[in-house]
Amino acid sequence: MLKQRLVTALILLPLLVAAIWFDEPLPWLTIFIAIWGVLAVLEFYRMVATPKVLPLTGFGLIWTLMFVLSPHFDHTLLAPILLTSAIILPLIWFVLRPKNEDAFSSWVWTIAGILYVGWLLSHFVALRGLDFGREWVLFALFTTFASDSTAFFIGRAWGQHHLAPHVSPRKTWEGAVAGVFGAIIVSLLLNALFNLPLNYGQAMLLGAAVSIIGQFGDLVESLFKRNMGVKDSGKGVPGYGGYLDRIDSVVFAGIVVYYYVILFSG
Repeated sequence: MLKQRLVTALILLPLLVAAIWFDEPLPWLTIFIAIWGVLAVLEFYRMVATPKVLPLTGFGLIWTLMFVLSPHFDHTLLAPILLTSAIILPLIWFVLRPKNEDAFSSWVWTIAGILYVGWLLSHFVALRGLDFGREWVLFALFTTFASDSTAFFIGRAWGQHHLAPHVSPRKTWEGAVAGVFGAIIVSLLLNALFNLPLNYGQAMLLGAAVSIIGQFGDLVESLFKRNMGVKDSGKGVPGYGGYLDRIDSVVFAGIVVYYYVILFSG
């Protein structure tokens, strides 16, 4: 498993960094996120689908894609339109459909996939469009990766006190605390490397916040998979499971960095 993870990381990380750094002749990061997001929300709908609960997969895929693309347009106008239409259009469809048993369960899961994957991932596209955009995106991702990796290895080696045994039995307090320190160290290094508008204290606090909220994101997906009775969302990413598995902490961490930048770094 560890060997698979290393091989996958060695293949995907250079592609991801290149997509973040270069935006000509196409917005490569948006394309990367759009493809990943569509595959992730497809896994989401496959997990929640039952003979009685059938989310509108096609609709969800299209709206997820539109949310990811929305920061390239008038985001303040388009985002509310997408959100409103994501709520209303499926309801209209379920009303008109002859068989409408469990319609509201299907409606809820349809919207959940769009918001959890499409809306949250769109923050990375929006972040890339800000000043120091590519540096902020790299900061968010690599601080999260540092948190995840440190928590994994320290928890595996020395973890004894369970963090949330009812959600994810393997996660420990030792790993969680180590993840916070790993994120802080990497955030300080990246802040110095990219010359971001952060002092040492701000870099440490932002790194800690990315780690803590990102670990909650990891627990959220663990809870979701436990409720669905599956171990992994899929098998598309060797060593990591599915596409949804790989963005569990990332989507939460990206929100932290995005709102920090627009609220406190203007």
